[in-house]
Amino acid sequence: MLKVTNLSVKYDLSDEYALKGVEFTVQSGERVAVIGANGAGKSTLLLVLTGVLSHDSGGIVIDDIVLEKKTMLELRKKLGMIFQNPDDQLFMPTVYEDIAFGPRNYGSPEAETEAKADEALSQLNISHLKRRLSHKLSGGEKRLVALASVLVMKPVLLLLDEPTSFLDPKARRRLIGVLDALPQTMIIATHDLDMALDLCGRVILLKEGHIHTDAPVNDALHNADLLEECGLELPLSLQKR
Repeated sequence: MLKVTNLSVKYDLSDEYALKGVEFTVQSGERVAVIGANGAGKSTLLLVLTGVLSHDSGGIVIDDIVLEKKTMLELRKKLGMIFQNPDDQLFMPTVYEDIAFGPRNYGSPEAETEAKADEALSQLNISHLKRRLSHKLSGGEKRLVALASVLVMKPVLLLLDEPTSFLDPKARRRLIGVLDALPQTMIIATHDLDMALDLCGRVILLKEGHIHTDAPVNDALHNADLLEECGLELPLSLQKR
């Protein structure tokens, strides 16, 4: 599904690497949490995987296709990126227009576009939001609409950047349930370690742009010393009261 080899990224006008020598593979159907302290490189990694940011060295292969300029359009059909702030992803007047944007952009006829949008809305049980104004939705509703705007394109790999941020407990739990029911391979960059325990089978722990640990989720997130070494704490559900 995904193979990352010796990936290094340096921001413009900086001598420091945001990512250095990152290597890992993700198999089809896996759910991988990417964790680390602020500045560890989590969001940078997701943006490089989508081609939004370029990499200085190394390689990215998705479904046997090498990520490069000439393959970017083909690969972006396979990827779905959910940004940390849904307001960065919803920019059309209504929910339907936001979800229809992708298919329309790829030349889908209007009747087919609406059928695809309705399917994505139904999949997330938010069909009642179809004609609502996007900017007037709650945080949880915006998150689900942003997800629908990606699922409408039928991606095989979902990249999610802090998907539970800005959500109240009920909306957070609903989103986790929605994600758990989806078949896509997922890479989730998050500080929400309890969500990682619920959803993911594996953790990639970044520290200062390097992979410090790549391990099964329970091995990594039950290890207080490991997490503390990388500026993190045990998930709240595992902390002693």
